[in-house]
Formats: sequence, structure tokens, C-alpha cells
Amino acid sequence: MKKLIYICMLLPFLMATAQNNSGVQRVGKPELTDSESFSMILLPDPQSYTKFDTNQPLFDLMTAWTAANLEKLSVKAVLCTGDLVEQNEYIVPDNVNGNQTSTQQWKAASNAFAKLDNKIPYIICGGNHDYGYTRSENRLCRFPEYFPVERNSAWKNSLVSVCNNAFGLPTLENAAFAFDEPHWGKILIITTEFAPRDEVLEWAKELAASKKYADHKVFVLTHSYLRWDGTVIESENYKVSPANYGKAVWEKLLYPSSNIRMLICGHYCLVDDFCHNVGRRTDKNIAGKNVFQMMFNAQTAGGGWHGNGGDGWLRILEFMPDGKTIKVKTYSPLFGISPTTEQFAWRTGDCDEFEIVIEP
Repeated sequence: MKKLIYICMLLPFLMATAQNNSGVQRVGKPELTDSESFSMILLPDPQSYTKFDTNQPLFDLMTAWTAANLEKLSVKAVLCTGDLVEQNEYIVPDNVNGNQTSTQQWKAASNAFAKLDNKIPYIICGGNHDYGYTRSENRLCRFPEYFPVERNSAWKNSLVSVCNNAFGLPTLENAAFAFDEPHWGKILIITTEFAPRDEVLEWAKELAASKKYADHKVFVLTHSYLRWDGTVIESENYKVSPANYGKAVWEKLLYPSSNIRMLICGHYCLVDDFCHNVGRRTDKNIAGKNVFQMMFNAQTAGGGWHGNGGDGWLRILEFMPDGKTIKVKTYSPLFGISPTTEQFAWRTGDCDEFEIVIEP
């Protein structure tokens, strides 16, 4: 009997230890590790939130949590890896891979980001599902309709350049945003359409190399680039053309640009362990400087392709006051909102929590 009581008393500790060893932190709300740091919030592909009406409030929660923590985490920008919707132009849902029309999906994504309007610049790259009818059959895209530049006054002081889309119109599908932070100096973030055309890569390269931005640390946000195992995507079977995938993006933009220091992407995803939906690698550019490349996706967490959309996982990128270190942490406000589930709100395994060193 005493042995049984002892086991019962020990069980909670063993369960907590097992959770910790699997990369789950037990308690704690997000906060900066240094009061002089600032952060950026990274939102992974939202498509599996927007395609089901029952999932849409979860993405609302993610942007609402972000808005509520802008001051606490000294957030300077919000980044999103694209695929805002499952289908760009779809009017008959199959009720298996979503029960929302494309209009309903776009409105859901737009409403979620509305929580950040006039408060913070948010930067979104177009994903393959955001183009064509269902998956990039062409360059048709509703993004400019739902995200015109006038909707968010916080873009006014950061948006510095745009490149025309495939229809010759200047939109936020290809755009650049500049920031100046005391410990980090000047930062330029360039975002691109899915599988960017040659003219987009040339615009981005020329912008980064221009006299105005040559002394900036440049980060690129694009949808498709990297797999979980760190291999760069060479080609994909989408009808959209012309198009450049990961290898070509490296060869035409990242490698020849001496001041590009980081690329962030999403897109790649498996129904598997969480570590098979994130990836990273580092390569040297033409100037011998390290270019860190990071893939983050979470849409199959929480039940696969037809689950809850991703368990609310996002990343907090803390830019340390040393001007070179970024602490990456993976957090879920969905779990963190309640004391009942907050022990599951952090992922602290090697693939979820790590540091990036950005060279000057």
C-alpha cells in the first residue's frame, strides 16, 4: 500500500519530467530576457485556420495575443510566412479540406490582421495557396484586394519600396520595410510573392545593394524555400510560370547580395513530429558572410491537415542588445491562455528554441 501511495505521489513529477524532456516548458508567460531587447513575432502559414469556420477564432486569438503584447515584448514588426487561405478562388467547399469559400477565408485572414492595423507593421509573403484558383495555377491573387497599403497606418513609416505584381500593379505582394533600432542599427525586410519572378528577384537584389540600403542588415521573407531537413527546394509541380524556387532564389538573390543575413520561409509541412515541420541551415554568401535560413510551419499540429490549424504555435524572435544575437522561442497563446494548459505552451526542444548570430 505504501508503495502504491509513493507511486501516485511520484507520478505527477514523472509526467512533468517527461514533458520537459520532450521539449515542453511547464509554466511562464512570454517576456523579454533583456529589457533593452526588442522582438518580432513570426506567424506560420494560417491556411488551416482560415479554411474551417471552427478554426478561424484560433488565428484571431494569435493576432489578438500579439496585439496585447506589443508593448510588453517591444514588438517592432509581425511576420507571416504566407498561405493566408487554402484556396484563392473557390466557391464550392468540399467540407473535407475546409468548409469555407475563398471569400470567407480571405475575410477571416483580413479580420485577424485587423487586430494589428494602425498599431504595428505586419509583413506577409504570398503563398502558393494564395494564387490561382486552388494552388498557383496562375498569378491571380486576392491579396491586394484585402491588404491595400491604406489599411494599416503603421506601414507609413516603414514601407520604403514595392515591386509590381504579375499584372503590372504596385502591391504589397513584393515590398520592402525599413527599421532603425538603437542596438541593431538599420534593418531592411524584403517580402516576395510565391516562387518570385526574375524581375522580383532583380528588384530585391538592386534594392539591397543600393547606396541607400547597402549598410542595412537585410532579411528576406518568402514562402517556399527550405525543407525540414535543411535541404533547399529546387523545383515544385505548380503551373504558375515563370517562377523561381529555393535554389534559384539562393543563386539569384541571397548568394550575390553581400548584406542579406537571413531568410525566413514556411510552406513545407508533413503530418509528423513537430520537428519535421521546421528547419534551418546556414550558408556563406559571395562576401563570405553567413546567411541564416529558417523554415517554420505548424499547420498540421493539432490534428493533421483537417485538425485545428496548428495549435496556436508562433515564434518570438528576440533581438538582443548586443546587436547580433536573435533568441528564437516557440510559444502557443492557445495553450498559454489558461492555467489548465499553460504547461504545454512552450516548445523548448533543439528544433524549437535556439539562437541565431547575425554577422555585422
